[in-house]
Amino acid sequence: MTRVAAIDCGTNSIRLLVTDLRDGAQHDLDRRLRIVRLGKDVDRTGVLAPEALDRTFQTLREYAAVIAELGAERVRMVATSATRDAANRDEFVAGVVEVLGVEPEVVSGATEAGLSFDGAVRGLAGDGRPPYLVVDIGGGSTELALGGGDGVTAARSVDIGCVRLTERRFRSDPPTSEQVAAARADIEAALDEAAAVVPVADARTLVGLAGSVTTVAAIHLGLAEYDSAAIHHSRIPAEQVRAISDHLLTLTHHERLAIGPMHPGRADVIAAGALVLRCVVDRAGVDEVLVSEHDILDGIAWSAVPA
Repeated sequence: MTRVAAIDCGTNSIRLLVTDLRDGAQHDLDRRLRIVRLGKDVDRTGVLAPEALDRTFQTLREYAAVIAELGAERVRMVATSATRDAANRDEFVAGVVEVLGVEPEVVSGATEAGLSFDGAVRGLAGDGRPPYLVVDIGGGSTELALGGGDGVTAARSVDIGCVRLTERRFRSDPPTSEQVAAARADIEAALDEAAAVVPVADARTLVGLAGSVTTVAAIHLGLAEYDSAAIHHSRIPAEQVRAISDHLLTLTHHERLAIGPMHPGRADVIAAGALVLRCVVDRAGVDEVLVSEHDILDGIAWSAVPA
């Protein structure tokens, strides 16, 4: 048995998983999320803001205490879209090393997609049919990976995350029809780019990951509050993805915040995230989305175990 701590540092959130791994089995001890918005305004400024770095380092101090208390033998931290894009990422790396004692790995989009695919598909246990199209909608980017039981056959990361699109296109609350059209044009152009590498229409099962997808699932299920167990491996019909996306785009921030399972740190970006999901569903031509709470964080954990 190996006790592993995995940290996923994205554009919007930073998450921790401490888990025991042995013979293909996973027993989670602690799984938590904090919205720190590390990538706030990175699309515009090209740098990580001092206040965003402070929020991230404060959360990492909390995580370091949990890791020490639970006695993880191995720690791997992966940083993704916002950090890839930032001119001052060396400042981020130095701060992480000081707080956590390990250097964060600023991974490529392809590596990010592979880790997401492994984390999601490993736990499917017969749900869905390959080839799987795993779609991880993050704050700064979206990863698409196609493959089966033998792993990824094609993957691409594109810069259409929920935070990036909201900051770039949604200037009104709710966004205007012109703003929605501009965001959708960005998404479709990015999906054209991805489709040149990833044959999304070959997918027989679309597996959706990350907070935008799980929040849409919670809304579809009519949950009064967020329930990870109910959401994991639930299915959202394609027509519900479209209906929920359309509805979210008509709501104000205050109205989105009042939705029972909505995380307060996601209310301002969920409409853009749901729009990305809708466009992917339409592009893939699938009837439903299979939702997974296991994602890149689980892939990071398994990658830390010696072969």
